[in-house]
Amino acid sequence: MKKKVKVVAAVIENEKEEVLCALRSNDMSLPNLWEFPGGKVEEGEDIYSALVREIEEELHCKVKTIDLHNEHVHEYETFIIELIAIKAEIIEGTPQPTEHAKLLWLNKENLFSLVWAPADIPAVELLVKEK
Repeated sequence: MKKKVKVVAAVIENEKEEVLCALRSNDMSLPNLWEFPGGKVEEGEDIYSALVREIEEELHCKVKTIDLHNEHVHEYETFIIELIAIKAEIIEGTPQPTEHAKLLWLNKENLFSLVWAPADIPAVELLVKEK
């Protein structure tokens, strides 16, 4: 039976309505695919606290959560991911790519110019439709 992982992802927009995209590094599973930054929800942790913690750990900045963007379950070859995308706003600091190969701010209409991790695609589609 495949392991199921609950993951939160931050959909962060700046004042220019650009969205923060993160390129998975060669050290990560699914290397060189784009995703929304975030990580695993720990036992007993609520999704909003998990997102704030993960962004602080991964990007060295603070966010406040705004609203649930979407939830999606995706089955990869070796595991199942429940990806919960949450809209968030940076309240302190500038995102730094400590785990990711690169960070990029992109207009919503250009999001599909990147090659996304399959689990993130429904969140991207929803953002592009939002315009």
